[in-house]
Amino acid sequence: MGIIGRSAIGRKQNETMRLIVTTFVGIIFGFLIGLSFPTLTLTKLNLPSRVLPSISEDRNSGLSTQTLLNALSTLKDKTNTTEAQNLNKTSKIWVPSNPRGAEKLPPAIVAAESDFYLRRLWGKPSEDLTIKQKYLVTFTVGYNQKNNIDAAVKKFSENFTILLFHYDGRTTEWDEFEWSKRAIHVSARKQTKWWYAKRFLHPNIVAPYDYIFVWDEDLGVEHFNAEEYIKLVRKHGLEISQPGLEPNRGLTWQMTMRRGDHEVHKETAEKPGWCSDPRLPPCAAFVEIMAPVFSRDAWRCVWHMIQNDLVHGWGLDFALRKCVEPAHEKIGVVDAQWIVHQTVPSLGNQGQAENGKAPWQGVRERCKNEWKMFQNRFTNAEKAYYKSMGIDPPNSTAR
Repeated sequence: MGIIGRSAIGRKQNETMRLIVTTFVGIIFGFLIGLSFPTLTLTKLNLPSRVLPSISEDRNSGLSTQTLLNALSTLKDKTNTTEAQNLNKTSKIWVPSNPRGAEKLPPAIVAAESDFYLRRLWGKPSEDLTIKQKYLVTFTVGYNQKNNIDAAVKKFSENFTILLFHYDGRTTEWDEFEWSKRAIHVSARKQTKWWYAKRFLHPNIVAPYDYIFVWDEDLGVEHFNAEEYIKLVRKHGLEISQPGLEPNRGLTWQMTMRRGDHEVHKETAEKPGWCSDPRLPPCAAFVEIMAPVFSRDAWRCVWHMIQNDLVHGWGLDFALRKCVEPAHEKIGVVDAQWIVHQTVPSLGNQGQAENGKAPWQGVRERCKNEWKMFQNRFTNAEKAYYKSMGIDPPNSTAR
């Protein structure tokens, strides 16, 4: 009996000691958890699956201190990694609404637009400009037309920035004119004005200008005043326009012929069969590409429509209406300020004789081919869009 009694007492003492140790380890574990995760709840204590079985297994044989410490270490490492990742995400700048490529910049430093204002190399930037021109006029020129361009530039006030595109590479000679020293000169040999326009008149570059004139070099401007022209454009709500053309010189379309009894006209009667709808080109919503004038918003659309490889711009005149709505109201011809198209074949002379053809013949042939290419591209682009939307396309609007 004595031996049995001592054995029972020994077992009770072992169980008591095990309970004390387990309780003590549990308190220490809870204390450490509290220090490391003061706001952690049990539902957020995502113990790794490889740890949970070992804890479960140890419940019957007594919870091992080493197992608890391993679990704690794993939790701390995982939490530190997550916190570092979150910190990196919040400390890096990413603004999806910024221009493409500038998403990593804070919005206040992004300068998405520019201009053609000339600035000094000294002093305060805020004091550089004594005037900010409101309008832009561009001429694509050769030096042989210097006198004509001189006369034309003088029709534009100091409210206009003057930009010359030189297709013959001659720029410094123009400094014989005082205004040329204030103008912007861009030179690339044997290029057209639409080649220049696509590369140097990006909408974000011309954004400060209310209206953009994209003109040829062979225009007579004796009866033209740019400021008065702008007034009439505003008065009649024209987004795309051109001055009326003298009826007896260089006239192709009835729409662009000057009417002596109008300030502005927006529609006309053409040859039988030329207009499928009186509100469509060339009977309405139409100007030619020799002397177009665009509002800022209209140009933003037109620039994107200009094809990078189609340099002559043929076909654009029939598609301009896609950029304003309603086109038959916002595209028109200003009769009260009119010009003369002198039809100087300077661009044709920039071509190259091939296969027995004169230089101008090769240029004209490419013009016609580009027109067909542009029509096909526009028609196919419309069809592709409507197909992607799952609807039947209307009749093609590119003539």
